[in-house]
Amino acid sequence: MQYEPVIGLEVHVEMLTKSKMFCACPVVDSTNAAPNTAVCPVCAGHPGTLPVINGQAVEFALRVATALECTIAPISIFARKNYFYPDLPKGYQITQYEQPLGEHGTITLVTARGEKVIRIRRVHLEEDTGKLTHVEPSGSGRPYSLVDLNRAGVALLEIVTEPDFHSAEEVRAYAESLRALVRYLGVNSGDLEKGVMRIEPNISVRPLGQEELGTKVEIKNLNSFKALERGVAYEINRQIELLEAGGKVAQETAGWDEVKQATFSQRSKEDAHDYRYFPEPDLPPLVVSKHWMDDVRFALPELPWARRRRFAQDFGLSLAESWQLASEKAAGEYFESVLKASDSGVRTVFAWVTGELFSLMNAAGTGFDSAKVHPKELADLLKLISDGQINQNTGKAVLAEMFATGKPAAEIVAKKGLTQVSDTGFIAKIVAETLAENSGEVASYQAGKLTVANFLFGQVMRKAGGKANPQVVRAELEKQLK
Repeated sequence: MQYEPVIGLEVHVEMLTKSKMFCACPVVDSTNAAPNTAVCPVCAGHPGTLPVINGQAVEFALRVATALECTIAPISIFARKNYFYPDLPKGYQITQYEQPLGEHGTITLVTARGEKVIRIRRVHLEEDTGKLTHVEPSGSGRPYSLVDLNRAGVALLEIVTEPDFHSAEEVRAYAESLRALVRYLGVNSGDLEKGVMRIEPNISVRPLGQEELGTKVEIKNLNSFKALERGVAYEINRQIELLEAGGKVAQETAGWDEVKQATFSQRSKEDAHDYRYFPEPDLPPLVVSKHWMDDVRFALPELPWARRRRFAQDFGLSLAESWQLASEKAAGEYFESVLKASDSGVRTVFAWVTGELFSLMNAAGTGFDSAKVHPKELADLLKLISDGQINQNTGKAVLAEMFATGKPAAEIVAKKGLTQVSDTGFIAKIVAETLAENSGEVASYQAGKLTVANFLFGQVMRKAGGKANPQVVRAELEKQLK
C-alpha cells in the first residue's frame, strides 16, 4: 500500500524586544547569561502581580503577520493556557487562542518541483517558558533538573500552518523561508542553535487517496534545518513501517535524538480541551487600529521571495540561484552593489559572490554585515582580472588577502608583484624549457595521449610562478607541441 505524509508546522519565534512580553525584565541570552538573573515577580508568577503588554512585541508581530498576508484582527484576546511544568512558574502560559492577532495567510516556497503555496492558519503572541537543564550525575546519584527562568516571559510569536506539507524537503524549504523573513523584518536573529527559533512539525501518514487524516505525532523543539529534515523523514518512515506491520500510531509528543538519529516518545499528546483555555482576566483586549496596520504595511521592506523573483526576472538567474542571494538580506544587497560598481556580467559577479566570497565567510564564521571586502573593492578586483592584469587563480589569492586584511586589490597586487605576464617571448622560453624537462610526457602526447597537455600546462604555470597569462600559455604550448 502507498502512503501519503501530511505535515503541519508550528514555529516559535523569540522576538528581539529589549524587555519581556508582560514585564520590564531585560531579555538576555539564555545560553550564556547567569541563571535566574533576569527575573521579577511578574515573570516569576508571584500572586498579585499584573502583566502589561509589550508594545514593541505587538509591532514585531504585526510585521510578520502582514508580510505573511494574514488578515489582522482589529481586536484580539489573550488567554490562559493551563498546564503544570517545572519551567512554567505561574502554572499557566499567557497566549492567544480563539482570537489571535492574524489568520489565513500564505507563503510561497520554491522546491525541487517548483513553487508551492502554503496556507498560514494563525499568527499569535504569547510568552516563552523557562529553561530546564537535565543533569545525570556520575556514580549512584539520582538525575535531577535545574530551572532557569531568564527565558520565562520572553515575547514569542507562534506561526501555525495548515497541514499542507507532504515531504521533508517542503518542510525544510518553509523553515528556511520563514527564517529569512524574520531576519529581513528585524524581529529575530534566526540563530536556531540558541533556540530563538524552534520548529515543531506535526506528522501523520494516510493511505494514498484517503481524505481522513492519520494520527499525528509532534516532534518538539527542533533547532536546526538538518534535524528538522531528518526528524520528519524518520518519523514518516517509522509510521509507515508501523502501519504496514499492523500496528497503530499513538498520538504523542516526541523528541529527536541527534546521536541515534531517531525520534523518541516524551508524553501522550494533549488536545486543546486539556489546557482549559479561558480569557486572561488581567489583560484588556489588544486593539490594533487601521492607522497602525497601514503604517506597518507601508514600512515593510522588499520581502525575500519578492527579491528572489526580481533577481530571476532582472538578472536571468534561476530561482534556486536567486534564493542563494535573497535568503540573506545582506547577501542580496551586496550582490547588487557589486553589480552596479562592476563592468563584469551577472554570471561573473554571481560566481565570485556565491563561490569564493561565500567560502571565505563560511570558513571564518562571518557574514556580509562584517565583511572587510567592500562591494566596490570586489568590483575593482574583477576588473583587474577582466583587463588581463591578473589571472583567475591569482585573483582568488588576492581576494583571500583582501578578506583577511581589508586592503584593496590594487595595493596587494602591486606590493606582491602579482601582475600577470603576457610577454610572448618570455612565455615561449618557459614553455620550451618545460617541454625539454618533460620529454617523456611530450612523447606520450605525440603518441596520442592528449590529456598530457593539461599536466604540461600546469608545469609551465608553476615555472612562471602562477603569473603567466593562461590563454597565452595554452596557445604557445599547443604551438610548440605541434
